[in-house]
Amino acid sequence: MDNVRLFLWVGLIAMLWLNYSAYVSDHAPKQGPATTQPAPHEPESPPAIEGAPPAGSGAEQAQGNGGAAPAAELPPSRAPAAPIHIRTDVLDLLIDTHGGDIVRVDLPKYPLHKNQPNVPVRLLDYEPQDRWVYQTGLSSKDAPASPDHLANYRASSDAYSLGTDQDELVVELDWVNPDSMGASKIYTFRRGSYRIDLDMRLDNKSAMPWTGASYAQMVRLHTKVERHIGSIDSYSFKGPVLYNGDEYRRLKVEDLAKEPVTGTYTNGWFAGIQHHFVGAIVPPADQPVRYEASARDQQWRISAVTPVTTVAPGTAHDFPFTLFIGPKLQDQLSEIGDELWRTVDYGRLTFLARPLFSILSYIENLTGNWGWAIVICTMLIKLVFYKLTETSGRSMAKMRRLQPRIKALQERFKDDRQALSQAMMELYRKEKVNPAAGCLPLIIQMPFFFAFYWVLIESVEMRQAPFMLWISDLSSRDPYFVLPLLNGAAMFLQTRLNPPPPDPMQARVMQFMPIAMTAFFALFPSGLVLYWLTNTSLGILQQWRINKVVTKEAERAH
Repeated sequence: MDNVRLFLWVGLIAMLWLNYSAYVSDHAPKQGPATTQPAPHEPESPPAIEGAPPAGSGAEQAQGNGGAAPAAELPPSRAPAAPIHIRTDVLDLLIDTHGGDIVRVDLPKYPLHKNQPNVPVRLLDYEPQDRWVYQTGLSSKDAPASPDHLANYRASSDAYSLGTDQDELVVELDWVNPDSMGASKIYTFRRGSYRIDLDMRLDNKSAMPWTGASYAQMVRLHTKVERHIGSIDSYSFKGPVLYNGDEYRRLKVEDLAKEPVTGTYTNGWFAGIQHHFVGAIVPPADQPVRYEASARDQQWRISAVTPVTTVAPGTAHDFPFTLFIGPKLQDQLSEIGDELWRTVDYGRLTFLARPLFSILSYIENLTGNWGWAIVICTMLIKLVFYKLTETSGRSMAKMRRLQPRIKALQERFKDDRQALSQAMMELYRKEKVNPAAGCLPLIIQMPFFFAFYWVLIESVEMRQAPFMLWISDLSSRDPYFVLPLLNGAAMFLQTRLNPPPPDPMQARVMQFMPIAMTAFFALFPSGLVLYWLTNTSLGILQQWRINKVVTKEAERAH
């Protein structure tokens, strides 16, 4: 078996598989934005509290689709009537006083495009065509009115800002209620953090106990990811995910439309993810929380309802939730919820990808450049597998020296394939060459290569990160195609160092392979091409050295 042929075929198949999977992951017919959805100011009803229909400002509960509200005609786009504007060093957001919930979030430190630094990434949004909102509140089994996400709130100001001398900003909204029941939503923001602590407080000033539960739900308009070669977003899942305290699940919107997902879990959470960014809601720990996920009219919704609680007259009770809206920064995600870092979706190779990312991040802290971190990390991976790849390299070097004798046998037995096979096996035995030697090292390495690939694809730290000279964004393709051309040249040189296939057709395929791979890599993010170019260049140096050593060993033997 020709080891270099195996390696290059695996590389080509990997590229084809990645692109194929990007197309088939959403195999349903392409759909445009929804033509109907609930109005921003007439949102879905609260999730049902166990044992009773939901409360809340006369909102009608839908039947048969996981409790989703009836769809309404798409209303004209309009901003909240009385928004509260909040700025921190990393967040710029709006809270709607109707519902007291966050309805828009901009990320000032993350431009949508690198050449437009003043246009930030927008995650949550009340606009119908981009709708993604959080809805939180308290819902009672028997109270005539509840401080849910359909109620009205007020604050002491319409604008809040985290001062340069502040590490924490607290914003409190009070429920507008003429009765004796009092409630508030208290948001806490911290410097440098995309975490938002929400405390819903109920103050029972009445003479009767209040019985109900807190809830949080996420509603988003579902739009399909455009799948095409070269788009780094094509390989990332976009949609709802659920963690039940044990298992992390991607929830396909098409499946939720057919059958909602429900369950009661402890230490779980849910989120909406897209490439590099996430919005997550984490209920209180150590409580059995009821989750429900459904989809309708191209909107998906996930809700979490905490256990029913009774608040005695003259007492107050706090109902906390933890929110996250921002980039997939693993250190911050790990501090918030159990396994929340899984929203950095490395797939089945997470067990390898996470350590690789930790190494890559450590090197970046030393060098201050993600490009050089990729180069150095690739060198370390190559060093770890040096002895394994040396076995493959020595096998190829010996096969290369035997090529003249193999060709002579092919000419001698060109009409008798069985005799040719026996003669070649005898030659291999006599020269102590195993054509299959080194296959196992290559197979062992492939999971590490794929894991590193997903680290470069999924890690937000690579987004718009510069390297050097013309490479100003490692997450986008090389604007001048220099790296892909260098990589193609390196792959061509690598094939020249290895024994050519005995079959002429295979030899022509091997000659075409660098050209095909250059075309593929021309469309991939430059960070990935840099990784592959470094790996190929190191492979060339290693094989060149092995060829020299094997040649000297053969000369000494004779």
